[in-house]
Amino acid sequence: MVNQIWQEFLKIAREEAGSPVVETWFKAVSCLSWDHAQKIIYLKAPNQFVKDWIVKNYHALLHVHLARLLNEHDVHIHFVDRLDNNNEKSDEVKPHIIPAKVIPGMQPVSMAMAAGHSRHSLVKNSSGSVTRAVSGQGRPGLNESHTFDTFVVGPSNSLAYAAAMAVAEKPGTLYNPFFMYGPSGLGKTHLLHALGHAIKTEHKKAVIVYQTADRFVQEFIHAIRFNKTHIFETKYKHIDVLLMDDIQFISHKEQTQEAFFHIFNTLHQAKKQIVCTSDALPADIVGLAARMRSRLEWGLVADISMPTLETKIAIVKKKAELHHESISDDIAEQIARSVTSSIRELEGALIRVLACASLTRQAITQELVYNVLFKNSSHQARQQIDLPKVVRSVMNYFNVTLAELRSERRDKQISHARHMAFYLMKKYTDKSLKEIGAFLARKDHSTVLHAFEKINFNRQNDTQLQHILHELEQTIEN
Repeated sequence: MVNQIWQEFLKIAREEAGSPVVETWFKAVSCLSWDHAQKIIYLKAPNQFVKDWIVKNYHALLHVHLARLLNEHDVHIHFVDRLDNNNEKSDEVKPHIIPAKVIPGMQPVSMAMAAGHSRHSLVKNSSGSVTRAVSGQGRPGLNESHTFDTFVVGPSNSLAYAAAMAVAEKPGTLYNPFFMYGPSGLGKTHLLHALGHAIKTEHKKAVIVYQTADRFVQEFIHAIRFNKTHIFETKYKHIDVLLMDDIQFISHKEQTQEAFFHIFNTLHQAKKQIVCTSDALPADIVGLAARMRSRLEWGLVADISMPTLETKIAIVKKKAELHHESISDDIAEQIARSVTSSIRELEGALIRVLACASLTRQAITQELVYNVLFKNSSHQARQQIDLPKVVRSVMNYFNVTLAELRSERRDKQISHARHMAFYLMKKYTDKSLKEIGAFLARKDHSTVLHAFEKINFNRQNDTQLQHILHELEQTIEN
């Protein structure tokens, strides 16, 4: 069960720190065990350099979320150099040095090959790393658990599901491109991977590439840097299916959009399937070229929204079955009602309940669910805090008006107050980045993400900022 907690961290880390951080630093970190009695989590890094970097730069990230997922106030983190015959651990990291949050490791593609997947068709990109191409019998770029069989269909996602099934049956000829949009954590990536698996099953020789837009951007930058753009373009123009996740992240990047535009045209003219996901309609993606918007709307555009309570209950029961657990309808409903933001959060809530039951050897009862998901005061406070309350606290503290926060003014105090508001709104509410940005008249969600990352990074070493945040948090929570 501790591995499931670890995987949940990976999802959180990707959203808060970004895919590059996860791919670079946390991918090879593994979680060995959790000592419930001593409140110690045992981690293993591949080498001292990775360990030191994580300790120095991501200690706050570690503490906040691991403690929350394990339903503990204080969690000690031990990095293990080795395990001897007596199972002794070394290199303890105290919570005040590394507050506890762990990030799940994913097996690198190159390691998958070493493990015996020699038939995977992998293409090296211009920076020398391995592209997540799927061909032959292996599928290293696709999540094995994300299939159509494990996807729960409801009114909020039925069109996207039906369209994905149709595309899988006739790739390149029906709904090309296929564009899915909706808030983060509602199943777009699941359907994207499921579609890839289904195409692979019916077309075993098809070359499929799953790529996130931010990795696509990084790869293109490397290609420019090393004067290998021709290799970059050739690789993408000789595939059968392109699955591009979070396409909004190529916005405001003109050269990357130009490269994607030509790849798109080449694939579309050759009747190769293109599938993209985003958190917004093509027309609503700020910083996206008009001709790119037009092409993304050529095929079918389908939305995915927050599921109904009934669908959430079905999702909880389905996810529990995948973890080889059976829970009653009442328990499933209790868990479903605890989350209003996303399916990802819903699955996280279920995993916390299952982990607590497993680690403490208790039966899954309504009392256990309450203790894990509702009893914690921070959870209760979070449920009662909305965007206006957070912004009012910031306005009062910095002596600024709502009009000033929503304006384009970049005065130092107003800009700082705006960044603090974005950070605290993301921390204390379950609203999407787009909703948070819209509240302060910002159309581009990347503004919110940038502000959050900036404050989150600076607060690690800035004692004055820590003091200000503490005072604001006290005001908001009270």
